[in-house]
Parts: sequence; C-alpha cells; structure tokens
Amino acid sequence: MNQHYHYRLPAEWEPQSGIQLTWPHAQTDWAPMLDEILSTYDEMAREIRKREPLLVVGPPTNDTWARDHGFICLLSEAPAAPPLLLDFCFNGWGEKFPASLDNAINRRLYDEGKVSGQYVDHLDFVLEGGSIESDGHGTIFTTTACLMAPHRNQPLTQQQIEERLKEYLCAERVLWIDHGQLTGDDTDGHIDTLVRICPDDTLLYIGCDDPQDEQYEALRLMEEQLQTFRTREGLPYRLMKLPTPRPIFDEDGMRLPATYANFLIVNGAVLCPTYAQPDLDAEALAAIQRVFPDREVVGIDCRSIIRQHGSLHCCTMQFPAGVLVHNP
Repeated sequence: MNQHYHYRLPAEWEPQSGIQLTWPHAQTDWAPMLDEILSTYDEMAREIRKREPLLVVGPPTNDTWARDHGFICLLSEAPAAPPLLLDFCFNGWGEKFPASLDNAINRRLYDEGKVSGQYVDHLDFVLEGGSIESDGHGTIFTTTACLMAPHRNQPLTQQQIEERLKEYLCAERVLWIDHGQLTGDDTDGHIDTLVRICPDDTLLYIGCDDPQDEQYEALRLMEEQLQTFRTREGLPYRLMKLPTPRPIFDEDGMRLPATYANFLIVNGAVLCPTYAQPDLDAEALAAIQRVFPDREVVGIDCRSIIRQHGSLHCCTMQFPAGVLVHNP
C-alpha cells in the first residue's frame, strides 16, 4: 500500500474533486415512490453541480447508498504518491439486503477510468463509509453497535477490528461511541446519523431534550461519553448539539430515522437534511452554520429519503482532490 508514504483519511471538509450519487431506478426499493425520490435526487444533484463535478452511477445496482458502497480514499502529502482507493466489502449492512451489484461498483469505476489512484482490494473486510468519521489527522470515530453488529466481521474482536481500521485507514487512534442508535435505522448505528467531526475539533451531535422520546436515554448516554473524549492534544472537544426532529412515521406506523447529523459537506457549502419542521429545521441549519461560518448552508427536504431509512449523507460519497477524473 505504498507504506513508505504517509497516508491519511482526509476530513470531509477538505477540497473535493467530486461527489458520487448512485441513481434510483425501478429495480430498487424506491420503485413505489420513484417520482418522489427522483425529485429529491434532482435537487441534490443541482446543488452539488453548482459547486463541483458529479459522478452519477446508473443501473444495474441493488440500491443507491453510495456512502456505504463507495470508495474510501486516502491521500498522501508526498507529490509522487497516488491516492489510495480502498474498496471494502459492502454486504447490505450485515446481510440484511442484497448487495452484490453495489459491491461491484468500485471496481467498475476504476476499470473504466472514472477515478485516479491505486486500487486497494479490502473486499475481505466489511466497512461502510457511513460508519466512520475522520478528522483528517489520524483520529477515526466509529460506533461499537455498528462495527460489532452481526454478519459484519465476526469472529474478529473489537480490538482486532480497531487494529484493522488503524492499518487500513493509516490512523493513529480510534474513538468508539458506545451509545445511541436511531429507531428505524437499518445500519446498526452509523456514526453519520449521530455524531459528525467538524473543523476546530468540534463534534456536532444529535441530542434529545424530551424524556418521553424513546431515543432520549441512549442519546443522553452518548452525550456523556462525548464529554469524556479528548483531542490528540488532550483537550476536550467542542460539543455542539443538533436537535432531534419530531417523530416521523411511515404508512405502517413505524418511526423513520430522521436526523440532522446526516449533512453533506461540499466545496463551499454544507447540504443539510430538513423535514418540514420549520422551527427545528431552522435551529439545525443555524447550528451547522455556526460550525461552518464560511460556507453556504443549504437545506434539502429529505422526507422522501428517510422512507428508505437513510438521509442525505447516506446517498452520497465525496472524492478528495485528485481522485475523480474530469473527462472533457
């Protein structure tokens, strides 16, 4: 893996060469609401294209969650070192859903010359992009509930998984979050639904102020654990709380995993999920704007996306600078 170069997993707010969207179609679970979800994807695509190139992956695919089947890319400060394009196994969040077509997308993109770098085969290890966050300086955040969930990487222990993460992602340390999972979440607690690392050692996290909410206690325990985390310099993180949307239910009365933490950072902007709850939407966008004062904050109605148990960030995967090939 070009071990003589020092690689790292860049933070999402670093310069990007483009964004991947894997497009909904009639052979996916989106079929009953295809027009509605395509309207949302069109809006996401327009906002992305205003700011950077967009790579659209079309059928055949099983589904559309680019965050979890997309390349995880490492960069080196050495000019001669190519980006590393890490291709991990995506198995439908622990074999819950078919994923063989999605799991083949990265190799296809590489073979077709859509991305530039050194392809690295990690298909013997299950890792979804939504399950990790990076500060760009060697610290990886993840959740115990997801990485230790059934049918991911058993029989590896938590310590063995941590060692793999450090090796594969060229990380110095891993901070494990042991609490917090949204009702209706298929991913077993992806970190990008709960806590996001932001510039200046800031953690934007979902909080809940309603003791009657079924998520209240787990999110309270998560908040307490975040208060114990320390930066590489040994200082507390700057904690900024996002509200929890009021419960949204599907037609069967099941709660959907709406979250404001599932925002996407792009060049010059942050695209944020909203849920037609004007007071809470405004509160969340204002909090995100405080953390990203130099970026435009754009709300996108994600009520369609959560009907398939994800949100905005889950639909996308960013490519760091130098990765996406810009064809004339």
